[in-house]
Amino acid sequence: MEIQNYKGNNWSARRTDAIYLVSLNNHSNIVETLTDFIQTQNIQAGEVTGIGAVSEATLRFFNPTTKKYVDKTFKEQMEVTNISGNISEIEGKLTIHLHITLGREDYTALAGHLLEAKIQGAAEFILYPLNTRVIKIKNEETGINLYDFEK
Repeated sequence: MEIQNYKGNNWSARRTDAIYLVSLNNHSNIVETLTDFIQTQNIQAGEVTGIGAVSEATLRFFNPTTKKYVDKTFKEQMEVTNISGNISEIEGKLTIHLHITLGREDYTALAGHLLEAKIQGAAEFILYPLNTRVIKIKNEETGINLYDFEK
């Protein structure tokens, strides 16, 4: 088993074989920091899972009729009960696409596409890189970036 430790801007990580365990610094932004991590490690495709806590989150909801996103920011302490997503390339840039479920103090949940969230407490992730390059292209019919395996 090969183990290596890494440190970057607002993150630390351990690679064990091909899998990364990643911890983000308190008060950092999840999407910004994980994007820095995947770009630094040149992870071109993969899966992401995570948990933690945040003090603010901006979620995005896609309206298929208008083909537009609606963003809403929630400013309160919330538990990140799940983050899941993927890594791909969009317009030549390595990109992380995440969905999140957040637990509120009253035990209700919020969920949606994660635009950004500020960590308040901890954020721990597991990244499973894939040995391939995956490109997403905007599909005009749906208005969503989708895998294009011909590229």
